[in-house]
Amino acid sequence: MQPKQLTRKKSKSQDNTITYKKIHVNKKKGLFYGSIIALFIIISPYFFYLYEGIPDGDVWDSPFGVISSNYYGSVQVLFWTLFNKIVPLFLLLIWFFTCKHWWYHAILVPICMIIIQIYTILNDEIEFPDSKVLYILGPIIFIMLIFSYTVRTKIFDKLYGIDLSELSRVNWKGEIQSYHTIDENDDDEDDDDPMFMSN
Repeated sequence: MQPKQLTRKKSKSQDNTITYKKIHVNKKKGLFYGSIIALFIIISPYFFYLYEGIPDGDVWDSPFGVISSNYYGSVQVLFWTLFNKIVPLFLLLIWFFTCKHWWYHAILVPICMIIIQIYTILNDEIEFPDSKVLYILGPIIFIMLIFSYTVRTKIFDKLYGIDLSELSRVNWKGEIQSYHTIDENDDDEDDDDPMFMSN
């Protein structure tokens, strides 16, 4: 047998103090992260104008390597086009990760669209960049719609306590059947089986 360990029971005032400290620390962290996000949103127009610091020419020997622009004719135009897509993508990503609504998954559709557009900007060989985007986005939009509708239905069911199995009482014409009518129309699985008779 092991000896019982004595534990000291916390008083209510100690529990309240610990809870208050946790809430206070969480509020401080939330305020800190919220301030950083707000700062990034405020300075986002400056990110857009970063292209002005890039020289106007076919080739730019940057600290990251040599960057050339054959399709756009100018490296500055290439970066202007890129920043036109990167800044909205940045803001949409902030919105996606901070949104508390049930429909936040729908924000993935414009995020995917902008990512595809950035890919087409970087791929100089594509002649008509936006012509095939719809074929790529179609399945993504379809999956997001199904996912958002499923999440919405589950939240609706949880909030209002509505049993979704009640929808089985509604026929295709929109008429609501009683339970008695449903029971009469249901065929028993054993109806087609021969009855077993014993002597």
